[in-house]
Amino acid sequence: MTATVEQMHHAGKGQDAIKGLYIDGAWHQASDGGTTVVRCPADGREVAVVASSTIEDAEQAIGSARAAFDGGAWRRLTNIERGEVLLRVAGLLERDKAAYARAEALDTGKRLVEAEYDIDDIAACFRYYGKVAGLDAGRVIDTGRANAISRVIYEPLGVCALIAPWNYPLLQAAWKVAPALVAGNSFVLKPSELTPSTSILLMETLAEAGVPAGVANLVTGSGSRVGPPLSSDPRVDLVSLTGSLATGQTIMAAAAETVKRVAFELGGKNPNVVFADADWDAAVDNALTAVFLHSGQVCSAGARLVVEETIADRFVAEVVERAKRIRMGGPFDPDAETGPLISARHREQVHAYVQAGIAEGAELLCGGYIPDDGTLADGFFYPPTVLGNCRSGMSVLREESFGPVLTIETFRTETEAVAIANDTEYGLAGAVWTSDASKAQRVAGALRHGTVWINDYHPYVPQAEWGGFGKSGIGRELGSAGLNEYREAKHIWQNIQPAPSGWFGSSPDGTGAGPAE
Repeated sequence: MTATVEQMHHAGKGQDAIKGLYIDGAWHQASDGGTTVVRCPADGREVAVVASSTIEDAEQAIGSARAAFDGGAWRRLTNIERGEVLLRVAGLLERDKAAYARAEALDTGKRLVEAEYDIDDIAACFRYYGKVAGLDAGRVIDTGRANAISRVIYEPLGVCALIAPWNYPLLQAAWKVAPALVAGNSFVLKPSELTPSTSILLMETLAEAGVPAGVANLVTGSGSRVGPPLSSDPRVDLVSLTGSLATGQTIMAAAAETVKRVAFELGGKNPNVVFADADWDAAVDNALTAVFLHSGQVCSAGARLVVEETIADRFVAEVVERAKRIRMGGPFDPDAETGPLISARHREQVHAYVQAGIAEGAELLCGGYIPDDGTLADGFFYPPTVLGNCRSGMSVLREESFGPVLTIETFRTETEAVAIANDTEYGLAGAVWTSDASKAQRVAGALRHGTVWINDYHPYVPQAEWGGFGKSGIGRELGSAGLNEYREAKHIWQNIQPAPSGWFGSSPDGTGAGPAE
């Protein structure tokens, strides 16, 4: 696969060139012929035309996944055999990295170099799960009885509905697809209607790697159209979502009727705590990276800078000065350091969020406007924005902007720092910066967040679990726990010396024998 995303979607202008609906190993048009135009948020160019799936299309995809699972060709393979397929997927992703990265950059508007990093991480995710396949065959239980063998084994759940977001379209999809496949499940993947291109490429890669028809299915288009059957259909056994809190609550309510399993990553309001004894240059630099990477469109973004009062003025002044110099631009601009927001609607929401904070008393230290100059006017850009004088209870400290907006809070003591950092209904991620190793461990242990970095921000590896406390979600992705989300545990007890129990009835001589010993 070497074609660019434009070549892939515009090989012809007719309906035959339209993809996005992948069912039972074949591409289909939407049942009503509907399509969606995907545009690059950096300049508005048309990137792709994809099928806009209907409820009927989603139900057909679910049926395909159900039949593939019940038929058993994929789940009857050994764990190691499925792992070998995932390793081939990783190799194909690396082979086609340029096409994948370009497609991701065009859909999201992020810098090409960031998209290239994403593809590396996606390949690493498939490779991790490919390598761990077969390492956990269950366990034998010591029953304390000589006549019994007791085992716990793991089996696939069944049909999984996988709903991915627009900020890291294929990365977040891979965190679901890889463990779902290696566990032996079939799935229906629903990417965001704004960023479907790499999910389309993935279906072709999975088929090339050897995933059987029907195991991997794709529906594209509006979530309001195809989302309901994915979360309510009794043929679906699990719904995994990366998205907003409101979407998670809606899906949970819909899934309750069939008591299907759910796994949610719903965002965060993440504190970045800086003590006065932190490495100054590293803490300042990472304070910028924590919140302004990908224009703040990161679930784990360090959008709350919580800094010790004795250094706050100088620290914030340097952060603001450097934030003003961050250069915005499109995915292929070699001088750009960050890209646009995903859509005009999202930019309006971010700007309204900033204005609400100012109305509540926050001080605008930089940013906070919609650019209208040069090439930036063609895209949905919003400059790095810093809000000072923030106090508990403000909307900008409670709500997630999902944009390049940094709020400033200060503390005097370690206890106060922890209290401020935990003052959120979310609990996805956070960081602590200090040269005191004991203090670092104390604070990290006290933070109620699923991932805590010490003297760093943002790195992750597929071997380590990812997920949040509180309203940041349910369950975990990545690591062994991420695999267990897609497996059922089964206990098998075998009596190797079967004999009558003796609880009921009589012995041959008519006397009550009682329970067998």
